[in-house]
Amino acid sequence: MAEIFSLEYPQSLGVFDKYAQAQKAVDYLSDNDFPVQNVLIVGTELKQIERVTGRLTNGRVAAAGAMSGLWMGLFIGILFGLFAEENAWLSTVLSTMAIGLVFGVVWSLVGYAATRGQRDFSSVQKVVATKYEVLVEHKHLAAGQDMLATMPGEGPLVS
Repeated sequence: MAEIFSLEYPQSLGVFDKYAQAQKAVDYLSDNDFPVQNVLIVGTELKQIERVTGRLTNGRVAAAGAMSGLWMGLFIGILFGLFAEENAWLSTVLSTMAIGLVFGVVWSLVGYAATRGQRDFSSVQKVVATKYEVLVEHKHLAAGQDMLATMPGEGPLVS
């Protein structure tokens, strides 16, 4: 699998600010019968972005834990219910959901208390590239450079 993401002797055709620009360049090469199976688009200069989505409180933590526990209890209850007697199926599912709910609330509140207020917010994180480099197998470098030189619009930042 790793071999599909590598080239034997990669050379840079150019660096772009946005993925769409790199994609457009490769599409242009493809439209002009360039052997694009010898091309990689590599995201470089990675940075982590964290978007704060809200403030954490005991109530929000407990609610999130309750929902998580409820879903886990439902899943386990359905599994147990498959092997339960026919008339006990509903009570098996409901009891595991209740146990899951309680466990989820307790577990999430204990975890939140353990942070001692050092992270009183919720967030989502993402790693993004700030530059996109188009690499090509060395034997196709000159042809790729010639084609990109004729591409209308913005070209690469650096060749």
